[in-house]
Amino acid sequence: MTTQDIENQYTSGLYTKRPITVVRGSGARLWDDAGREYIDLVGSQGAANLGHGNPAVAAAIAAQAANLTALPEMFYNDRRATLEQRLIGIAPRGLQRVYLCNSGTEAIEAALKFARLVTGRTEVIATMRGFHGRTMGALSATWEKKYREPFEPLVPGFRHVAYNDLAALEAAVTAVTGAVILEVVQGEGGVRPGTAEFLRGAQQLCRERGAMLIVDEVQTGFGRTGAMFACEHYGLEPDLLCLAKSMAGGLPMGAVLMGERIGQLPPSVHGSTFGGNPLACAASLAAIDYIESEHLAERAAELGTWFQARLSGIQAPVVREVRGLGLMVGIELKQKVTPYLQALINHGVLALPAGLTVMRFLPPLVISQGDLAQAADAVEAVLTQPAAVKDGPAAE
Repeated sequence: MTTQDIENQYTSGLYTKRPITVVRGSGARLWDDAGREYIDLVGSQGAANLGHGNPAVAAAIAAQAANLTALPEMFYNDRRATLEQRLIGIAPRGLQRVYLCNSGTEAIEAALKFARLVTGRTEVIATMRGFHGRTMGALSATWEKKYREPFEPLVPGFRHVAYNDLAALEAAVTAVTGAVILEVVQGEGGVRPGTAEFLRGAQQLCRERGAMLIVDEVQTGFGRTGAMFACEHYGLEPDLLCLAKSMAGGLPMGAVLMGERIGQLPPSVHGSTFGGNPLACAASLAAIDYIESEHLAERAAELGTWFQARLSGIQAPVVREVRGLGLMVGIELKQKVTPYLQALINHGVLALPAGLTVMRFLPPLVISQGDLAQAADAVEAVLTQPAAVKDGPAAE
């Protein structure tokens, strides 16, 4: 039996799989079991900012694994303490404390709980097209009906307003609102950057009306948008900042950074067995060092500007708009994106959807301009040669 046969027999069925078996990666390249090479613009859905097989992260993991892997937070730990201090050192102004967990959706769940605990209010305002995860609280904040409806009733108290509509948000936030949760750039919602007016206005409303501002940077953090955190582009000072994906160079890890209005939380109101384990902390410290020493945020800003300009030059009737921030880029099409993603595989390029009509690119930040140029040529080819595009299964 092939690898694909085995997975098809035993997998949960939750994932629509691409018809390739990936066995190795290096930098921004992946190889399948037949030895074919691909330019990776999926970037492990944003978890591979440092590239595949990053030697600095691999060395840190190996050294720590030989020393101490798991340790709950009932004990102090040197790696954890160093990471917490480092995270606050690189964070937007005003953030003071850290809760460590294992994923983005865990970070969102924790932030929602912390906001309700501190404010004593239960209402949460989220945004249309927003995506925050698939566990019950995070799913309640997520907009897309196909994710929500099979599991309703969800957590009560959640409302959604239009993204980038400050007037709608102002009307929604009241004396019973405990939190506003939003993304600086909506990822799953179509790679839609927030406006300065909306983002700064949301922060001001939260301050004036006693709600906590939760900023979800699970996908945009750690250099992706051309700054260490996308908040920095707008001078935001969130009360709760949710992080994950590339936080530990590809190892599962998440965090919530907390501001002055949250303060120090009482014992035992939340927790995690694996949160803040020394192995993930060591990987995260190595990842942050690498991002800074290799200037990956600055690199994302420069290459992202070039890449968006190159894609904007594609003359194809199917293209509606190119948008993004840094190396988080999307092309909105006038029809479904899945056939184009399937066609890209035949050109040796892997990319993502963001909804039904947006082609999304999240390449490792170590990618070369040459690889981006080759990928852009492939995108242009599939968008301008409709005869080569065939319908296939929905892309994930």
